[in-house]
Amino acid sequence: MRQGDVRRSTKETSIEVRVNLDGTGVYDVKTGIGFLDHMLEQLSRHSLIDLYVRADGDLHIDFHHTTEDSGIAIGEAVTKALGDRKGITRYGSALIPMDETLTRVALDASNRPYLIWKVAFTRDKLGEMDTELFKEWFQAFAQAAGLTLHVENLYGENNHHIVESCFKALARALRQAVTVDPRAAAAIPSTKGVLGGSL
Repeated sequence: MRQGDVRRSTKETSIEVRVNLDGTGVYDVKTGIGFLDHMLEQLSRHSLIDLYVRADGDLHIDFHHTTEDSGIAIGEAVTKALGDRKGITRYGSALIPMDETLTRVALDASNRPYLIWKVAFTRDKLGEMDTELFKEWFQAFAQAAGLTLHVENLYGENNHHIVESCFKALARALRQAVTVDPRAAAAIPSTKGVLGGSL
């Protein structure tokens, strides 16, 4: 089993994360932010990555630090679980509809982080969560997980549907990318023989 555990403590948050890339999508998530919990549950369920998250953050200020730091911690746990990334499919993509909404995600588990975020919202908040924080979570996760990640909402009206389709599309693309290719299980999926660096 490819597993990763991370404990991250700062003056703003204390977070514990466990992932199992070869799981079945079992989740136990408590961040103190209801909407974020819901999205992380979707990420686990549709990626089949088992996910445990406990976060204690400075929510009396706002949700920014807990949101960003949870993305960092989950990304770091995924990186630990991937190890040298030998044998992974590496690339993944998904086109996910949710009612009137359609979102596309493409990613490369290249260990060269980069985020393209083409998602717009018409509301400032979903529940108590600022919609601008979703980009912060995806940025933090992509950076820590070593993903080149492109997220594009093609169309949609309902802001809840837009966000949820982004997380579900990430989940399905990630599921594809981290799956071990049985035809190349012993090989690093790069002609360089290593993933990462500036090339």
